[in-house]
Amino acid sequence: MAWPFLAHFDNGAMGTLEATRFATGRKNYQRFEINGSRGSLVFNFERMNELRFYSLDDTPHFQGFRTILVTESVHPYVSAWWPPGHGLGYEHTFTHAAADLLNAVAEDRMPQSDFAEGVGVQAVLEMVEESWAQKRWIPVKE
Repeated sequence: MAWPFLAHFDNGAMGTLEATRFATGRKNYQRFEINGSRGSLVFNFERMNELRFYSLDDTPHFQGFRTILVTESVHPYVSAWWPPGHGLGYEHTFTHAAADLLNAVAEDRMPQSDFAEGVGVQAVLEMVEESWAQKRWIPVKE
């Protein structure tokens, strides 16, 4: 079963989200797409070393989605790994999460994401369930 839902954000943006475990042919297709009036950005976890980018500011004969390889040493985390162009894998995400936590502890600051953020995510999910059951818009409480 799929769980699609619509969202209105405080800044006027709209969102559509869908989650399912029954998308035949998809292995780990966690795709995030942000579309604006001047461009779009796409991330797909099955191609985690790439971003797809489109800009209306490009000249018309160059307009179209382009792939940005995010394994250059200027990108966060990559400088600690392989030379540019060598992909990072799923396991590296756990190493980065552990490093972020240990660095936060060493610097005496709260890690990202923290418990409060997790509670906020759970509140959104509960409002989605309530909205689905009642077939109406439900505002997310602060």
